[in-house]
Amino acid sequence: MTAEHKTAVVTGASSGIGAATARALGKAGFHVVLGARRVERCQEIADEIGGTALPLDVTDADSVRAFDEAVPEAAVLVNNAGGAKGLDPVEQADEEQWRWMWETNVLGTLRLTKAFLPKLRASGDGHVITVTSIAALDWYDNGAGYTGAKHAQAMLHRTLRGELLGEPIRVTEIAPGMVETEFSEVRFDGDAEKAAKVYQGLTPLTADDVADTIVFAATRPSHVNLDQIVLKPRDQASGTRRHRRG
Repeated sequence: MTAEHKTAVVTGASSGIGAATARALGKAGFHVVLGARRVERCQEIADEIGGTALPLDVTDADSVRAFDEAVPEAAVLVNNAGGAKGLDPVEQADEEQWRWMWETNVLGTLRLTKAFLPKLRASGDGHVITVTSIAALDWYDNGAGYTGAKHAQAMLHRTLRGELLGEPIRVTEIAPGMVETEFSEVRFDGDAEKAAKVYQGLTPLTADDVADTIVFAATRPSHVNLDQIVLKPRDQASGTRRHRRG
């Protein structure tokens, strides 16, 4: 796929994997449209790469509609917006945290995909890339809210593979393991010390590692569909099996 003159849309683009992906796609030659609630951060990145920054709250249907209307064309959609909140057992589950995770990870992906599929189809060479997680492949204690949401998001995405068969749209799921971003700070309600402990004693993936993988998938020849890419740090075998040094 030739990136020149192609527009790539990245959600959750203000930080972490989204920001790294926007920069990497820009470097690869795409015109990148960055969407997030913290649009001022997106604007800084857009200024670096010659992209476009727009406000976007994937949990708000009106915001998604306005975002869609502001983007005239797109060949790539990166559904990256998402996250986790809390780490409680089912018995102590906080319904508001579960609701936020489902709204952001599942319905957010649904809203953006529905909105942009006509543009991807019209491009003649579209691509839906959804960032899920290894949490979409397994389960772990105290994580039912997040793993449940990621399983649902992944099923939404994987269903597209059959529904779009024969159309000029590729479908790729990116399922990362541990990535050191703001993810854990969000999960632990801004507790930076608690978040830092998640990565102690091992070398996690970086946002750039995931971004490189996304760009690789997006720049394969048009007839090549990388259905699913799972990437983890060498120090992680599964959601619960990790090797910590020291």
